Amino acid sequence: MPPAAGASALLRIADLPSRGRVHSSGYVGSVTLAPAGAPPRFCAVLDELQGVYSDPGAEQARRRVRLVWIGQRRIPGLVAGTQVTFEGMVSTVQGFPTVFNPRYEIMGRPEGEQ
Repeated sequence: MPPAAGASALLRIADLPSRGRVHSSGYVGSVTLAPAGAPPRFCAVLDELQGVYSDPGAEQARRRVRLVWIGQRRIPGLVAGTQVTFEGMVSTVQGFPTVFNPRYEIMGRPEGEQ
């Protein structure tokens, strides 16, 4: 996905600013679904490195960003381990870099999934 007009080149998650338009990539580490009675919302937390859990030393150095789709209960194809490129406005929410309703492209899936 080429960056939209005004967006910067692909940034590492660790280099994301606290506010502003970003274009980055990472691996889905976890997803959170909203309860049935709550307003629709789908969250994915992206890690900078694939499989950081296999190296305990990398655990402390891990950088993350939260992607939130308001109005969506699920995003087909977005599961743990999937590589995603995204673009949107980043802001800090509760001390965590967060992008609401980002543009995204699924770059790869976990091995063995169709």
